[in-house]
Amino acid sequence: MKRVAITGMGITCGLGHNLKEVWANAVEGKPGISHIEQIDTENLAVKIAGEIKNFKLSEDILPEKEQARYDRFIHLGLHCTDEAIRDAGFTPKDWGGYDPEKVGCLLGVGMGGFPYIEGQHRTYLERGPRRVSPFFIPSIIPNMASGLITIQYDMKGINYTIASACASAAHAISAATMEIQTGRQDVVITGGTESVISDMTISGFANMKALSRRNDEPARASRPFDTGRDGFVMGEGAGIIVLEDYDKAKTRGAKIYAEVVGHGSSSDAYHITAPHPEGLGAMQCMKQSLSMAGIKPEQVGYINAHGTSTPLGDIGETNAIKKTFGDHAYNLHVSSTKSMTGHLLGAAGGVETVFCAMALHTGDLPPTINLEEQDPECDLNYVPNKSIKASPDYALNNSFGFGGTNCSLILKREGV
Repeated sequence: MKRVAITGMGITCGLGHNLKEVWANAVEGKPGISHIEQIDTENLAVKIAGEIKNFKLSEDILPEKEQARYDRFIHLGLHCTDEAIRDAGFTPKDWGGYDPEKVGCLLGVGMGGFPYIEGQHRTYLERGPRRVSPFFIPSIIPNMASGLITIQYDMKGINYTIASACASAAHAISAATMEIQTGRQDVVITGGTESVISDMTISGFANMKALSRRNDEPARASRPFDTGRDGFVMGEGAGIIVLEDYDKAKTRGAKIYAEVVGHGSSSDAYHITAPHPEGLGAMQCMKQSLSMAGIKPEQVGYINAHGTSTPLGDIGETNAIKKTFGDHAYNLHVSSTKSMTGHLLGAAGGVETVFCAMALHTGDLPPTINLEEQDPECDLNYVPNKSIKASPDYALNNSFGFGGTNCSLILKREGV
């Protein structure tokens, strides 16, 4: 099978608007969680999120008159795609000799345009059915981000979206990797985008008892593996990567951040929202990715954990890592960057794959902040509170979702 390189990346989340800013803040261990400003939270039980402040899509990417037709998750996806494409050394609609029919887009979106749905529903109730926007449907459907990206950047290859809850972006990267491994595509824009900070989503997750209610100290609310964790913090953003045929990328002299060498997927077959307490599905998933990569467990030096800051989830993932890696589980470094970004739901795997690639590329391993009193049942090395310097050869990224869906990705450092 063909090798697959990451040659460009774009990211936005509560830590910033671009790769340079987000990565610098992540390495510094800065919190990207704050009080919500997009909506009125007076009547909401939860008033905090990993919200992107002062975001505005450039008119160079999409004219302002067209921007109002599309939900915010589409704006974020376009923004990060533009950054990733330019970072890879391409320019819009110029694929440097690649056949556009072998350049495609495959994204992960967990929920789609919930804020726009809520807004249009209010319009329907207050002003009647004739006032519902004719752009309502194109604005909200999850695949419209990939569709609009292929139009804007003249991609005539694959164009679809995977929705598998919080594993959506990771599954998208997995599927995109296979498209290149089998030679069907030369370049795939992949990752995920999500923006569902709205009255209904906040209320729904809060009523499930899934969200942290640490409203008085948002910067300390997301605390994976800590005894004081009380639920996840919702985040928003996008993490987009350019995957490319490795040999062709080398031929054109592209910068290579890392190589995608393994991916696995599984089902807990246990519960619609709760993870398997022993992490059996997650273990199976990680072992699949190791098998595909053709490496031994002890060759992995860093794991970017799913680590959502929920009481059950963090213990289940810790158990899965120990079952997968044995004694080596205590030697490798683990961190949950959700402590800084919050949980980006369908986009989480995209953002965290960017973090894994940057960790391999720079030698900086981002921390798990707010880890003040480590849960005795979470007994691994979670890179507490401050980033460290290291040079792992391989990094693993976990993403797990409601419905018991799991995905693991393994990246290899360039030059190994």
